Formats: sequence, structure tokens, C-alpha cells
Amino acid sequence: MNDTICAISTALGVGAISIIRVSGEEAINKVANLFDGKNLNEVKSHTIHYGHIISNGEIIDEVLVTILKAPKTYTKEDIVEINSHGGISTTKKILEILIENGIRLAEPGEFTKRAFLNGRLDLTEAEAVNSLIKSRTDLERKLALNTLSGKVSKKINKVREIIVELLANIEVNIDFPEYEDALEITLENLPPKLNEIKKELENLLEEGKIGKIIENGIKVAIVGRPNVGKSSILNALLKENKAIVTDIAGTTRDIVEGEVELKGIALKFIDTAGIRKTKDVVEKIGVDKSLEMIDESDLVIHVLNNNEVLTEEDKEIMEKIKDKTHITFINKSDLPTKLKIDKKDVVKGNTMDLNGLDELKNKIVELFDLERINNSNLEVVSSAREIGLLNEALNSIDQALNNVSSKLPVDMIAIDIKKAWDLLGEITGESYQDELLDTLFSKFCLGK
Repeated sequence: MNDTICAISTALGVGAISIIRVSGEEAINKVANLFDGKNLNEVKSHTIHYGHIISNGEIIDEVLVTILKAPKTYTKEDIVEINSHGGISTTKKILEILIENGIRLAEPGEFTKRAFLNGRLDLTEAEAVNSLIKSRTDLERKLALNTLSGKVSKKINKVREIIVELLANIEVNIDFPEYEDALEITLENLPPKLNEIKKELENLLEEGKIGKIIENGIKVAIVGRPNVGKSSILNALLKENKAIVTDIAGTTRDIVEGEVELKGIALKFIDTAGIRKTKDVVEKIGVDKSLEMIDESDLVIHVLNNNEVLTEEDKEIMEKIKDKTHITFINKSDLPTKLKIDKKDVVKGNTMDLNGLDELKNKIVELFDLERINNSNLEVVSSAREIGLLNEALNSIDQALNNVSSKLPVDMIAIDIKKAWDLLGEITGESYQDELLDTLFSKFCLGK
């Protein structure tokens, strides 16, 4: 935390401008020693200055240098941003000179880590910075911005305030029983308060389902026996020839993936190998992967051939996916019908004239209620870490309710209530472990 750090904050490659960011106590002074222009130690904060970066008397580049003085900066430390000409050679050369002059290369996410440790951001907001950078859809961007604005943290802190008020009353009852102004917490009046907390946590988790779908997308496995048209459907949905299509059964032997956006949600389509019994070692590996994809996916599209009778292999797949969220797509509707299936909720179509594909997409919108997601306020938890901690907090409150039923002393029940409060604090970073921060910020890009 005492080091002055630097990193390239823009994508390294050919471009008009590159930005090299420096943060720390010595940021301004160190860069001033390399800058031919105004004395950067004497300029006002939040100003930009024209000049050159000089090293050993040689002009390295013509630059604009932004000076940002603590505490009103991203890291709450002094920050200097060097805007150089874009290009790999120039950008790397400036970075190299900064390191030679005693500025350490930043670790991934170290600028945001400092912003968190210095109180500029809480942990949910810090995670949102990374989500914003990686956002692929407009909904992901809006979700990340709402979290970054602190709206999600306020919801978490509201529940913590309810819990801490309850804990405070319990503590007063135990330590100062003679204090009559405090509400006495008993086994009779504790359940309504615990149920209030439980309802708040359940609401946060229910809303979190929206955030999870937006952030992770929907993983869609296209399955079926060989030669029913799975690869053709994938290509039609992606509008590109991603998967090889032939009349030979078993052409697809490994999974083929592609992504499209539907109502602001990323749909991650996976074309799997045709599921059938086979003695071909390579094909069998592909079949096993297909079965794995069924278990791992959020949605299964089971493809049947309208021009063929229902087979035992078709029935085995139907049995395998019966408890999964799935859509049955009857392909090759342009050919004579030989398939007889006692299933009401199916989509019929073909990839020759793209018939039925819009209906298939509409079915996905309906199944995952994507219209509601689009119209929601997006002030929701979204990361696996946050949702996991919310679940743990809910379990602690459930345990407290069970202990009330078992008529344990109130001070014993308070242990589980305090655990829920601590877990919610881990979400916002009120409490944390160094190992967690190292793991969390290592997922960030350099320079952020």
C-alpha cells in the first residue's frame, strides 16, 4: 500500500491514445522528474499539461499528463495519468522508464483494491467495476452501474441495521437488565423480528435470480440423436456457419459454442454431439460430453426429426431431461411427417426457411421471464460470492428460528443472529479476509 504503482490502463495495441496510470505518494514527483513541461509538483489538481517524456536526454513521446491529487481520486491517492500516442512500442517504453525510476508495476486490479482499502468503494461496488468493464450487453452495463452507485449496498446495509438493532436490544437485556427503556427480547417476541429479517433476505435472493441471469447469461444445450439438425439450428440461431453440417450421422464429435443476445441477455448456445450408443471411441467421448452438458446447462433444447419415427434413443433423452427446463424442437417440418409424439408444448420448424426459430426464441423469453427482467430496476445482487453469502445468512436466521422453537436461551440464539450480520458485512467488505481480496482482484485487468 505504500508503494507507488503503475500500469497501462488501455488495451495494448495499435490505437490513437494509450493511458499509463500511476498512483501513490510519489506519483507526481516521480513523473515530474521525467516530464519536460510545467513543473508538475506546482500545478493544481485535476488539470492536464502538455509536454514530453524524457529519458537520458532523449524524447520518448509527446504527451498530455493529467494530475489528480488525493483524496479526490479513484484510489484516494495522488494519481498521474500519462496520455501518450497509442502503439505497443511507445506505451511499453514509457512503462519501462517508470519502472526503472522506482515505480512498481501494479498487480491486476490493484488500483481498485486500493480504492476499496482506502474507503473509496465498498466490496460490492469494487466487484461492479470489473463487471462494468466485462459487460457484453446493455443490461449487464446497467446492472453494474446500479451496483457501482451503491444502491445494492444500501439494501444490504438496511438488513444489517435491522439485525444490529435487535442484537443491541439483546445485549442491553443481558448486560443491563435493570434498564427499563429497552425492549425486552423474549422467546415470544423474537420470532416476528427474525421472520422480518428472513423475508428481507429472501427478497434479496429472489431479486438476485435476475442479476444472476443478466451477469452469467443462459447456458443452452442443443441435444438430440445424430442427424436431427442440431448443428443447422445452431448455425441458424448464430447466423453464421459455426458448426460443420453434413448428412453423415456423428459429424459433430465435440461441443461447438456460440453466443447471441436476446432481450439484453446473453444466450450461450452449445451444439453437442449426437447422443447414441456407439463403439467409436472418439464419438463416445463426444456423447459423454453431451450428457454432461445436459446437467450443466440452464436450458435444454431437445431436437427431434419430423421425418422420422420416435426412437428408443429419443425416449432415453426425453427421460434424461424431464426434470430440466427444456424445449422440444421438432425440426425438418418441411418434410413429410412421420413423427408421432404425445407432447403438447413443442415448437415446430426447419432451418431451410428458418421456420419456427422466432417461436423458439419467444419460448425462451417466456420460460425465463425476460420481459420482466428488462423492466426491473436492476438494483440487485448478481455475483456468485454475494448470492452465496446471502444464502448463508438466511441459513443462520433459519437456525435462529429453530433454536427459538427448541427454547434455547436468547443469548445463545443471538450467536446465529450475529453470524448473519457478519456474513452480510462480508458482502460489502465491512469484514474480509486478505485471501478473498487477493482472489477477487486477481480477476481484474491490469491498470484497473
